[in-house]
Amino acid sequence: QAASGQDFEAAADMRNKLSDIKSLQQKIMFGDKEFLDISKDRALGEVTDLLDLTKVPTRIEGFDISHMSGRNVVASMVVFSNGVSDRANYRKFKTKQEQNDDFKNMHETILRRFSDKNIKDWGSPDLVLIDGGKGQLDAAISARNERGSDIPFIGLAKREEQIVIKLDGSNVQLSHEKLAELDGYLTKSQDYILINLPHSSDVVKLLQRIRDESHRFAVSYHSVLKRSEKRGSQLDEIPGVGPVTTKKLIRSFGSLRGVKEASIEDLSLVVGESKAKAIHRYLLG
Repeated sequence: QAASGQDFEAAADMRNKLSDIKSLQQKIMFGDKEFLDISKDRALGEVTDLLDLTKVPTRIEGFDISHMSGRNVVASMVVFSNGVSDRANYRKFKTKQEQNDDFKNMHETILRRFSDKNIKDWGSPDLVLIDGGKGQLDAAISARNERGSDIPFIGLAKREEQIVIKLDGSNVQLSHEKLAELDGYLTKSQDYILINLPHSSDVVKLLQRIRDESHRFAVSYHSVLKRSEKRGSQLDEIPGVGPVTTKKLIRSFGSLRGVKEASIEDLSLVVGESKAKAIHRYLLG
């Protein structure tokens, strides 16, 4: 309206104000990004000082276990590089034994993670975070020791978001000065130290992100296996079709629906004509 009314001075003034607003928005956006970067770097620095690590943990790995009463037991390994999730380096494990024992499942997972082959292929972390309290951490440290590694291991207990340290196994040295600086306090439980920090602290936020991501990744893999098991269960009910045949069918056709839609000729190429006819008749009859 200012321009159309030939009020060019007012129009210019308005244009300048809009330009100032855009400039301010850019500064705010840059400022937010800069703050996030500083916060992340500060968190890594504070973890280094709090645990008296020999170097900044540029690669932190988080581990969690997921299963349903000992069925489809899986474990996750997530990686945070320089405080940021590094999904290309995530790994998942299907335990070799189905057991309703998180301590044994964690022990097997860490034992496999720190095998010579996996160390060669994936490298080594600077710090390991275990999702859980004293029991899970103890099992993880035991497996690490069996592999002859001295990587620092800590836990994060869910209920109070306490950082868990084993006095003779975590390979860290708590800085009481840094703990006080961060407004934290500790409690001792047998051979363990439980560190309590404000939940708003950068350290807790970083460790929570890693723990939550390891939990999410483990649960998602467990869900995939559950769905796969459910898909195969109807096939297992077919006379003459066992787990091996079921796996072949799911691998070849992708899903139970894919098997149902396959022709007898296609099924025959995978399991033979006799079984193909039986499967086709059972699923469509």
